[in-house]
Amino acid sequence: MIVMETLPAVILRPGSADRLIAGHPWIYAGSILRLTAPAADGVLVQIKDHRQRFLGVGFYNSQSKIQVRALDTERIAVDATFFETRIRASLAVRKKHFPEATSFRVVNAESDFLSGLIVDKYADVLVVQISSLGMEQRKEMIVNALEAVFSPCAIVERSEAAFRKFEGLTESNGVLRGKLDGPVRVALNGLKFDVDIVGGHKTGLYLDQQRNYQLTAALANSGEVLDCFSFTGGFALHCARAGAAHVHCLEQSADAVAAAQRHAELNGLAERCSFETVNVFDWLKERTAVRPHERVIPRFDAIILDPPSFTRTRATVPDAMRGYKEIHLRALKLLKPGGTLATFCCSHHVDAEMFEAVALDAAFDARRTVRRVATYTQAPDHPVLPAVPETEYLKGFAFEMAR
Repeated sequence: MIVMETLPAVILRPGSADRLIAGHPWIYAGSILRLTAPAADGVLVQIKDHRQRFLGVGFYNSQSKIQVRALDTERIAVDATFFETRIRASLAVRKKHFPEATSFRVVNAESDFLSGLIVDKYADVLVVQISSLGMEQRKEMIVNALEAVFSPCAIVERSEAAFRKFEGLTESNGVLRGKLDGPVRVALNGLKFDVDIVGGHKTGLYLDQQRNYQLTAALANSGEVLDCFSFTGGFALHCARAGAAHVHCLEQSADAVAAAQRHAELNGLAERCSFETVNVFDWLKERTAVRPHERVIPRFDAIILDPPSFTRTRATVPDAMRGYKEIHLRALKLLKPGGTLATFCCSHHVDAEMFEAVALDAAFDARRTVRRVATYTQAPDHPVLPAVPETEYLKGFAFEMAR
């Protein structure tokens, strides 16, 4: 056991402890009054308020804006047993709330009280993302714990530079344990996908949409469907299987389109899907551009908008909102009366109220009246802690064209 008295203590400024006590694990430099002793970056430190009352322990990093990432409110040792216990607790949450999934997020950083660590499970392969120095220094412990819990055939790291530069870390990718030969075949809601874990986007697939694929397909299960920003075919294949007459997919990445085509063939749905490698904004603009006194003829019974994040900072939110309004305006013009628009936003900086407002602004400009028929959030393997707003990022709505 660690003797707490030997650990350096981070003393918080008056008033700065409230956020931590409420459950948020991040402590910024401006909240720190002083350290009781010099602390090396990455070490475990005690956290105390300005009256020296113990609040918990966390990883310290003077190079980061988030100088302490709290791990627990108790005096614990962060060792191999700690990681295995916490990973098992995270897995139990998934088994309780998402029992049907065989590929899912095992650890979702702050949501699972492991700030700086993400672990995704694709069948019997695990993918690790590390974005904090404290976790990086304990990578061996983490990998050992994952092997003990899952006995995977391979553990792969996909720690991209964008996540790590704020902690003074460089990019780190590669197979950490086991062996991986080519794509990994996974099942999402009974549909088969081949995931390029080593070279694919993110850690392979958008697991956070796994439940929304089914929910959206239940509303877009007939007629002509347009799937914008279709990536590797998640929404498209679910809609085609649910009974859509035809699904047309738009995606800018040629590699993603090729993967979506393979997935359609793999699931026996190729005849009901078509694909275009195209800039979605340009495609929508071309099909809704008319001369004066002409009208756009609606073509689709359902349209899905699932773009990548339009903003990663608060400063660019206004530009993002203009982009969201543009695609909603164009899509609504192509939607038949009684049709359904399912739309999603994955930016933390655009909350659900803002996102719905921009969709309604677009409906007003398009002279359409819509009724909201569904509200979406991220799958339960991406838990949301209300005390940590950053854990909630994915939101969506389904609107039915009333007139």
